[in-house]
Amino acid sequence: MILGLLTALALVGPSHALIRFGCSQLVVDRLDPLVEPGIAPSAHLHQIIGGNSFVPDMRPETMDPAKLSTCTTCQPADDFSNYWTAPIYFKARNGTYKRVPQKPNSGFEGSNGGMTVYYMQAQLADVAQKPKVKAFPPGFRMIIGSPIADTRPQADKYPQLTYTCLQTMGTRFPETKNFPKKPCPAGIMVNLRFKTCWDGVNLDSPDHMSHLSYPESGTFENQGPCPASHPVRVPQVMFEVIYETKDFNDPAIWPEDGSQPFVYSFGDGTGYANHGDYLFGWKDDSLQKIMDEECFVNCTSMKTQSIEQMNACSTTRKVNEDIGDDEWITALPGQAHTEHAIREPKGLWASLL
Repeated sequence: MILGLLTALALVGPSHALIRFGCSQLVVDRLDPLVEPGIAPSAHLHQIIGGNSFVPDMRPETMDPAKLSTCTTCQPADDFSNYWTAPIYFKARNGTYKRVPQKPNSGFEGSNGGMTVYYMQAQLADVAQKPKVKAFPPGFRMIIGSPIADTRPQADKYPQLTYTCLQTMGTRFPETKNFPKKPCPAGIMVNLRFKTCWDGVNLDSPDHMSHLSYPESGTFENQGPCPASHPVRVPQVMFEVIYETKDFNDPAIWPEDGSQPFVYSFGDGTGYANHGDYLFGWKDDSLQKIMDEECFVNCTSMKTQSIEQMNACSTTRKVNEDIGDDEWITALPGQAHTEHAIREPKGLWASLL
């Protein structure tokens, strides 16, 4: 859908719409500095991109990725933010697991997995930007989605978290709220779009979400107004994570009852628990300059680095365990005692459902 949108917007003419860039993998580790700061290992595994200062504890009073990182896995050279999601596993008929690798999106071939990131000023080319978006300030962080959502109504509280079953790398629709129920020839794309109205005061909130809101009517894409409680319009951050399922697409290895075999690293097999984390780390006012520029995808004010430089940036794993990259594992990392052994503060997540 996004590629089709990009093509359509390009045909319309000059656009003030968005930037889109690739990020290579930084590390796959059982850390979560937002929900479980300072804890290693955290409840479940994440795949992380961005600045290499990523550590278990990243509280804003002590941690500024833009100042502490020495490299970034993202294409914009000034973006030391961190972005992370839970990886997906294939569950075999015998109950063992193997991690499904990420692969680069179209246009970023050669990068080491990771994901594609968007910052949208306005998604429609023929809509004037009124008002322009305000870039996030240093210390800003947010989460979207919930790892304990397991029903469609719970997932619908986050309307722009979806999946695309890729027939080709250009497939962008339909989007579903649950994991695809049939093999996807070109992989599974997980789509995450964050809220876009900020209260203008708090860099974070106890649930990492309530300092943000959806528009009070309409959508960000058609510039629906922000509510009075959250009056500041910020960019819509979007992740696209593409999982390479080619080694797992044979129906003969799928469950005999016809159900789909993919699960998140914390055990959810519905897909309704799709969620992602964001920790701002752009250098100085570099993001605001890009957001103020009337540009589309390729912005002159955005300094970029090569894919080779992106791939060269990494950090070592802090938790030493077998995560199922090479060999099949008998339990998901951190989930040895029960299928859904989420150790996170359940009260936090339950309050959001």
